Amino acid sequence: MEKPEKGYESPYTCPVAVTVDVIGGKWKGIVLHHLIEGPVRFNELRRLMPGTTQRILTLQLRELERDGLVHREIYHQVPPKVEYSLTSFGRTLIPILDLMRSWGMEHERDIVDRRNI
Repeated sequence: MEKPEKGYESPYTCPVAVTVDVIGGKWKGIVLHHLIEGPVRFNELRRLMPGTTQRILTLQLRELERDGLVHREIYHQVPPKVEYSLTSFGRTLIPILDLMRSWGMEHERDIVDRRNI
């Protein structure tokens, strides 16, 4: 594990806290997962994530954009078109997202049973 540079004071208690802060929450990981294959329009993301609201999705996308993980491309046409895609920095999360996907596939039934869903 790399040591922080001398004189650097991190606001985080550990490296896992950094990752959880950036991709944590109910929707960010799901948004990132849907962007792995390429750009996706806002309304398509809404269709892929029926449990979220337009407001929450917008907030999550803005936070991902602020953190440099997602790029928002606005096409000036009628009707307006906006696409979201992973940045090269965002693509560094793909191995983590792939592991999360695999874990979820392997343990979904267990979680459903434990929660009586």
